[in-house]
Amino acid sequence: MSERSSKLPDGHLIAWYGDDFTGATAVMEVLTFAGLPSVLFFDVPTHEQLENFLDHRGIGIAGVARSKSSEWMDANLPSIFSAMADWGAPINQYKVCSTFDSAPDIGSIGHAAEIAIPFLGGAWHPMLIAAPQIERYQTFGNLFAGIAGQPYRLDRHPVMKKHPVTPMAEADVVQHLSDQTELPIGLVDILELQSDPERTLKRKIESGASIIALDCLDKSTLEAAGRLIWENRGERLFAIASQGLEYALVAYWQSAGLLADLQAPDHPGGVDRVVVVSGSCSPITGKQIRNAQQRGFETIRVDPAMAVDSRAWSNELDKASQSALQCLDSGKNPIICTALGPDDPSTAPYREAVRSAGISEEQANQNVGEGLGQILLHMIEQTGLQRGVIAGGDTSSHGASTLGIYALTALAPVAPGAALCRAHSESKEMAGFEIALKGGQMGGPDYFETVKNGGLAA
Repeated sequence: MSERSSKLPDGHLIAWYGDDFTGATAVMEVLTFAGLPSVLFFDVPTHEQLENFLDHRGIGIAGVARSKSSEWMDANLPSIFSAMADWGAPINQYKVCSTFDSAPDIGSIGHAAEIAIPFLGGAWHPMLIAAPQIERYQTFGNLFAGIAGQPYRLDRHPVMKKHPVTPMAEADVVQHLSDQTELPIGLVDILELQSDPERTLKRKIESGASIIALDCLDKSTLEAAGRLIWENRGERLFAIASQGLEYALVAYWQSAGLLADLQAPDHPGGVDRVVVVSGSCSPITGKQIRNAQQRGFETIRVDPAMAVDSRAWSNELDKASQSALQCLDSGKNPIICTALGPDDPSTAPYREAVRSAGISEEQANQNVGEGLGQILLHMIEQTGLQRGVIAGGDTSSHGASTLGIYALTALAPVAPGAALCRAHSESKEMAGFEIALKGGQMGGPDYFETVKNGGLAA
């Protein structure tokens, strides 16, 4: 089964679709900072847009499938997977969150795989969710996620077990995915990966497994997973994975002499002003906001319950925008946010407003994300702002889509999975804008100050 070579093939190496924007940027970050320039488009690129990045080794599309129904996937994903197939990369990826949050009725990873496989093919489909670099570990099929060095099994994770949209009640990734698809799923566990992974993989494929999950715990098993995937890719391979796939491939390529180790990239330097918009309910984001307040940032609250009514929401956004402009005029950095964690007083009234209005939480979350994106765009247009942050996975997906950006490239590391990026746009105001898209679980306590400093610790 193995396909060994002395050098990496020319052209695109990896093509991916990210089921949310923050996760999609994480793939670009890993590849770029390993010396493989990559680009992330906000939609299937036009021929002219693609021409600007022909020398890039990774090419991705940022999406919103994590918050969408299977019917939405049926209508929207085939054209994306068809475009990816045309790019001819040997590895194609449906990029999922490293906490695997999904459900049969929303953000179904299994259903997305069913759509992708006829387009992107392969004799088997590796599923690598773990990424030790961001405290994600998988042993005997069970996924663990760490917070500040303390790992939790996913179904006992203090954040993920009460995620507002897709709470995770199952840590076994094979079992969790089995609830979303009838595709046969196998597992190469930690012991098999350390002993004879090639024979194990062959046996799993021969037994009929289509999707094969790979355990990963540390540097050695990360490299082993990368080796197994790359050397058994055939002509083309479709993977379901977090950025752990890129970490694994880079680790193997470097160990095999196919890719040189690189020094840390340069940082672009600090700026006088930065604007943060946040729709995240994560306690991690809440801690980051409180920490930034202590460093001189000013918090401006937006009531998300207003998002169920277009007129009330427009008024709420106008008020927040005016407050943010006044904040910038006074020399401070505004954080426009909806909550300071899952137990924030705004969360219960928001859910009640959504229920009373008779709209879906998906639509309400989209309204919130797009509204916060509009505030950020207004700040850019009015003040010439050069750097900003959108916090929250779904918020980033919907907010960034309002900015008139067609692509991002990675600029500087800030925290694993949440880099500072450069925007590419036809708009004069947005071309070259520096933006960080931060998922709720990502970044240390001083994340926002570090973005302001261009990736250097505050």
